[in-house]
Amino acid sequence: MLSPEYVRRIAPYVPGKPVEELAREYGLAEKDIVKLASNENPRGPSPRVRQAIADAVAGVTRYPDGNGFALKTALATRFGVEREQVVLGNGSNDILELVTQAFLRPGDEAVYSQHAFAVYPLATQARGATGVTVAARELGHDLDAMHAAITPRTRIVFVANPNNPTGTWLTPSVLKSFVAAVPRDVLIVLDEAYNEYLRPAQQCDTASWIAKHPTLIVSRTFSKAYGLAGLRVGYGLMDIAVADMLNRVRQPFNVNSVAQAAALAALGDTAYVEESARLNLAGLEQLMRGLDALGIGYVPSHGNFLLVRIGDAAMVYDRLLRKGVIVRPVANYGLPEHLRVTVGLEEENRRFLSALREAVGNTGPGES
Repeated sequence: MLSPEYVRRIAPYVPGKPVEELAREYGLAEKDIVKLASNENPRGPSPRVRQAIADAVAGVTRYPDGNGFALKTALATRFGVEREQVVLGNGSNDILELVTQAFLRPGDEAVYSQHAFAVYPLATQARGATGVTVAARELGHDLDAMHAAITPRTRIVFVANPNNPTGTWLTPSVLKSFVAAVPRDVLIVLDEAYNEYLRPAQQCDTASWIAKHPTLIVSRTFSKAYGLAGLRVGYGLMDIAVADMLNRVRQPFNVNSVAQAAALAALGDTAYVEESARLNLAGLEQLMRGLDALGIGYVPSHGNFLLVRIGDAAMVYDRLLRKGVIVRPVANYGLPEHLRVTVGLEEENRRFLSALREAVGNTGPGES
């Protein structure tokens, strides 16, 4: 093989099972399948965004604005940064990849937590760098241990807040102290894909930290609360010098014109996002009540999903599939007894709980 050995060792990222695939495998009607596997917003985009998408279709014969001027300007205004501090990505996943592409070399190290987003080690390994996994504390980030893991070879530290798939969360004060303690020659990627689902009192203007900590990168997405997962648009906020490096390796048209138009409209529709967050909290409570009634343990979540401890997760996952309910197995995250369940609409949550009750009938519930 001509590919480098470190690339050949990569285990490709496996997304949540598509509805269409399950329908083919089990002969189910797509309309009867509930997908709670990929942490999507079950409401989809708002009417305002749908109209922006329809309007943008007329321009798909032209290349998109490679600099994303309008969307970058809106984001810069929202977060009080310069437009040159904003980098757009094909989802926030693209931002993570760009950081590793621009700053990691073979022999370098990247530090991240056990049970954190699978893309961190994948992107690190793709550059021939070494991933350093730090043991979790109560399924969340142990920032003291992560700081201790930094060596002269460390170039990047990844921190997810809230964390996927565990739903754990770090308070702003604890996180800010960690950012201040990291050496100035180490980049800190703060992955805030689920930030909009936090309660208002928990949210923090982390972008304002960049002025004092120029190696901080704040990554966010329109795929979750904004309901645009299928259009793939995310962004990173960072120091101008760091942004310049990412733009040197970024594909020139990495965010398409329809996605840019949709994201711009979504950013302005704050009421819709706030309502999505409110409904998500109600959905979390519905799921937790149902799991409590079944005696099944879970990790309290700050995202739009729950990590459920189910015992024989592989068996329960398969039984749920046969009932037309897709959730996410997380054995690849070192959690073989757990399933991750996205918060759906009220009826979807009810379908899951009903199917789960039947699925665990012969296996016994897990313990918290």
